[in-house]
Amino acid sequence: MNSNWSLGPIKQIDAGLLDVGYAEAGPSNGPVVILLHGWPYDIYSFAEAAPLLAAAGYRVIIPWLRGYGTTKFLSADTMRNGQPAALGEDMIHLMDALKIDKAILAGFDWGARTANVVAALWPGRVRAMVSVSGYLIGNRDAAKAPLPPAAELQVVVSVLFRYRPRQGRI
Repeated sequence: MNSNWSLGPIKQIDAGLLDVGYAEAGPSNGPVVILLHGWPYDIYSFAEAAPLLAAAGYRVIIPWLRGYGTTKFLSADTMRNGQPAALGEDMIHLMDALKIDKAILAGFDWGARTANVVAALWPGRVRAMVSVSGYLIGNRDAAKAPLPPAAELQVVVSVLFRYRPRQGRI
C-alpha cells in the first residue's frame, strides 16, 4: 500500500435522495473513473489504485455507497433500500450532481453490480466498465436453460481444476 497517499478530505454533495460522501483525486479535467466498493468494504479499498489512476491523468471519484461512511439520506422519510436499481440510480444522481456526462465505472462485489446496473439501464452514461466478482446482474429466464454440452463441460472442468486437491506441485 502507498502509505504516502491518503484519500484526503472527504467531500459531500447532495445527489438525488442522498448526501454522498466521496473522495476525489487526479486532474479535474481528466477522464472520469468512478470506483465502487463492495459489501462490507469501503472507499479505502481503492487506496492503492486511486493514486495510480490519478497519476495517469484520470479524475478519480470514490463514493461511499448508500448506507456507508458519510453518505446519508437527505430525508428521514426516505425508504431505506439496497435494491440494485436504487444503487445504480444513486450513481446517476452523483454523476449529475458532479456534472459528469460519461464515466468509466469500476467496482467489486456490490460495486460491480452497481456498475452493471448503470451500464444496463443508462448505457449512454458509461464510457467503459470493469466489474469484478460478486453480485452481477443476470437474466433469470436465460439461466433456466442449460448451456450447450461443450460449454457445460468447460464449466465443470474449470470448477474441478480450481478445487482439485493439491498434490504437492502444480
